[in-house]
Amino acid sequence: MNYYELDTPALLIDREIMMENMHFMQNYADRHKVNLRPHTKTHKMPRLARIQDELGAAGITVAKVGEAEAMARGGLKDIFIANEIVGKLKLQRIRKLAETINISFGIDNTYQVDEIEAVFEGAEKKAQVLVEIEVGEQRSGIIEEDDFRALLEHVKACSNVELKGIFSHDGHSYKAEDIEACRRLYLESVDRTLHFGKIAEEMGMKSEVISIGSTPPFMLDFDIPGGVTEIRPGTYIFMDSSQANVIGTYDRCAASVLTTIISKPTHERVITDVGAKGITAQTRSKGHTTTKGLGRIKEFEDVYIDGVFDEHAIIYNTTFHDQVGIGDKVQIIPNHICPVCNLYEKAYLLSDGEVVEEIPVDGRAKLQ
Repeated sequence: MNYYELDTPALLIDREIMMENMHFMQNYADRHKVNLRPHTKTHKMPRLARIQDELGAAGITVAKVGEAEAMARGGLKDIFIANEIVGKLKLQRIRKLAETINISFGIDNTYQVDEIEAVFEGAEKKAQVLVEIEVGEQRSGIIEEDDFRALLEHVKACSNVELKGIFSHDGHSYKAEDIEACRRLYLESVDRTLHFGKIAEEMGMKSEVISIGSTPPFMLDFDIPGGVTEIRPGTYIFMDSSQANVIGTYDRCAASVLTTIISKPTHERVITDVGAKGITAQTRSKGHTTTKGLGRIKEFEDVYIDGVFDEHAIIYNTTFHDQVGIGDKVQIIPNHICPVCNLYEKAYLLSDGEVVEEIPVDGRAKLQ
């Protein structure tokens, strides 16, 4: 079947572009002699995670316990949850997963450690934890050195918790004004992460893993300083409009949303059948990832979604209006692909415009 015959809205993936992106990042990691642990929250598809694994990834990253469970059911055996886990129900699920796979997860507070210690009492394997270091994103993670030392002492006193390493995410690099500003933020983040790794080593708790994240620095081929053992990019597999703006081309965008023109009520307004429930209403408004509109029309130059309702995309463009008819189908390159994938039950893998595989999005809606 040609993709144009699909019902809409539909999530499309260009196989050749996706594979090129996968090989690019694996080769980048290999060249820098670090492990690649892709963040699968981007695609949420065990089928694609297995390909990443087969190409040489050291394991995968997820954001939630539910995603870890979906990936484990899909055959993935080494999973890191790059998030703090709070709540005995979630920790019991992790303990269950640890019986059959290698699983680790994040902490940044002694409260979490106490819960983990209690839940893993009597388990065959100790809980494997990594401490998150806040490096400027202003999200979760350790900020003060004294808090880090206190947390490590707390872990050291535990019988059921084992420190595997530290991790960080330089998400604020998305807001860098240009490539050099991105490089500066990235290097500052890595230096800070390595600094905390040194503190842990001085305390007799040398990190097996020092893991860093975020796609832009790696797509820009920045060097990886010595001491880093692992990188966790996610968006690179598909790219999107914001990431395309970083590297200056849409040619690496593998994913799009197919949508049908359903109305042309004025001489410039065009309506399609996908809205916020299919492409989200996300934008990036600052720095080199800044996007125009709510998504770019792939087949047309400089045509963007101007607004969305739940089930409608609104475009104001007279030239576009005159070139398309009701019933025509176009592709939207989303501003941020990660939440978009979470909205679809399946994706269609394309090669030369033909559907070659339907891939279930098994990790969709796994928010717990």
